[in-house]
Amino acid sequence: MENKLKQKFEKKIQPARDERKELISNHGNKVIGDITLRQIYSGMRGMISMVTETSKLDPEDGIKFRGYSLDELLNLLPTYKGGKQPMPEGIFYLMLIGELPTKEDVELISEEWKKRSNVPDHVFSVLDSFPKDAHPMTQFSAAILALRGDSYFMKAYNDGVRKKDYWDSSYEDSMNLIAALPRIAAYIYRRVYKENRHISPNLNLDWSGNFAHMLGFDNEEFHELMRLYLTIHADHEGGNVSAHSSHLVSSALSDAYLSFSAGMNGLAGPLHGLANQEVVKWLLKMKEYYNGDIPTKEQVSQYVQKTLSDGRVIPGFGHAVLRKTDPRYVAQRNFALKYLKDYDLFDLVSKVYEVVPPILEATGKVKNPWPNVDAHSGVLLLKYGMQEYDFFTVLFGVSRSLGILSQLIWNRALGSPIERPVSMPTDIIKKNLI
Repeated sequence: MENKLKQKFEKKIQPARDERKELISNHGNKVIGDITLRQIYSGMRGMISMVTETSKLDPEDGIKFRGYSLDELLNLLPTYKGGKQPMPEGIFYLMLIGELPTKEDVELISEEWKKRSNVPDHVFSVLDSFPKDAHPMTQFSAAILALRGDSYFMKAYNDGVRKKDYWDSSYEDSMNLIAALPRIAAYIYRRVYKENRHISPNLNLDWSGNFAHMLGFDNEEFHELMRLYLTIHADHEGGNVSAHSSHLVSSALSDAYLSFSAGMNGLAGPLHGLANQEVVKWLLKMKEYYNGDIPTKEQVSQYVQKTLSDGRVIPGFGHAVLRKTDPRYVAQRNFALKYLKDYDLFDLVSKVYEVVPPILEATGKVKNPWPNVDAHSGVLLLKYGMQEYDFFTVLFGVSRSLGILSQLIWNRALGSPIERPVSMPTDIIKKNLI
């Protein structure tokens, strides 16, 4: 039973290798998409330049994991005993194997991660060496690197492993890293915000439930929220900053620890994973602006207009690809409608949801005026007592490990090459235009 998941994955490798080889052989010269000058100067926005099997972000349909919409998966993925929310173990299985998991498959992954969840003492020593006011994402990235001494891939590579077998040690590293991340994240949280009063793991719980427990939240609703949160943030195709950073670094045959840490450094940027913090700050400032009261819709509208007049964006609204309300926002809203009906900040989020899109549409400058995932996630966490919004991105990072590392395993299995696009200076581009 212990290697059942690994054996299932191994059976998928050769057919996928053959398919990729055939595609390149038969259609390698076919042009897919056009690149414009604007795209080159605009951060490669919308350029088709990589292959990611785990998920795809469609402008109208939203994110799909192996062809399944998020709405479908919220009903199809196995849940924890007595719960209603999907277990993240299930979406990891789907991304890795390409098939919907059974309850047995999900329980197998839970047990596998429990066995691998021990964190060496030197990792905690590294964290203890940081000042407590160091940003949690700085500590998180450093702790991931501190785990690297146990890298199976690094040892296998130094021992001369064959290229076709790179995936095996990468699988081991990825599974070990995913298993360790909740313990590391919880240690950072308790160290920074709870006076170093740490909580031992409860291995009778699933991955999400144990994470919530180690953070200090034993409310079953919060456990359910963690299952939902860690599922819906798990992947976002390959072109976003964190996934692409990890992909780029891993393409140089850096192991899972180096690659994932690189992705987390990207996630820590204000334009990526810190967006949920910005939403919470903006909402609380709005509430403060109105003397601590929840504003009316008219007052929300006035504050939105003030934010825009001050030359700032409305945090949590708009998306680089989506042209509709983010399905991850809807999933969180549905959770809130069930559990947070009387929460004042949820009332505010709902008013913002009604007010902002028409205002942004009226500017004529916004292609997508609808809320994204970050517009809702922070308020849910605040409701259950996680007030430390500097930590929210660490939660995001724990979740994103599922997608990034399943991508890494597949890239090793398929022998993906080092990423090396060509760049050009402006003077050469100008010559080519004349």
